[in-house]
Amino acid sequence: MRVFSPVLAGARLGDRIVACIGATVCLALTIVVCSQFPLALHNLPIIVAPLGASAVLVFAVPSSPLAQPWSVVGGNTISALMGVLAFRYIPDHTIAAGVAVGAAILAMSLCRCLHPPGGAAALTAVIGTQDIHMAGLTFAFAPVALNSIALVSLGMFFHRMSGHSYPHVAVPAGPPLEASGLHLEDIDRALAELPDSFDISREDLDLLLSRAEIHALERRAADQEKVVPLRRATGGRR
Repeated sequence: MRVFSPVLAGARLGDRIVACIGATVCLALTIVVCSQFPLALHNLPIIVAPLGASAVLVFAVPSSPLAQPWSVVGGNTISALMGVLAFRYIPDHTIAAGVAVGAAILAMSLCRCLHPPGGAAALTAVIGTQDIHMAGLTFAFAPVALNSIALVSLGMFFHRMSGHSYPHVAVPAGPPLEASGLHLEDIDRALAELPDSFDISREDLDLLLSRAEIHALERRAADQEKVVPLRRATGGRR
């Protein structure tokens, strides 16, 4: 049964339901908004498939660095550009597909807008329809960038209405957390020592660990208060 355990720490059913509603409403509205633009002139799709994956991030994990507005818009657009260029200059489509995704990861990383659906946007530019190929670089801006901007804008409005922070801003540490011995420098050094990357900002990680440390101190103090009366009742004997 552990295979079916929740993957996201802190995920609550209420938040999952809100995410479902947000994705349903805002993705539908994105199609409505983008249908008002003359994409049909190039026989291009009103909405691209990678936007479905973007919606999962924007509404299910809005605090993720991968789901922030610049990550969504920049990641999808830049990746689509990489895909168009790979298709244009690499005759072998098999190689072009691989290069498109690899180049997209590099470009997104350099531009600080890593966004997993961007890989799908790059791949779509290579294996897409003839109309997508004929559109060339235009495809990266309409519909990809247009879709992304519409989704992010609707996501910002929805999250504000539902009481969530998007674009995500880490909650400032209050006075109780200032007693914690952890600092961002400690977080950076710890992250540098580990071989993997983590889908959480250093500020959120600092806040999470600081709160965990405070709770640990409170638990130890409570345990100590329980031990003292017990020792008095037994005359100090264990």
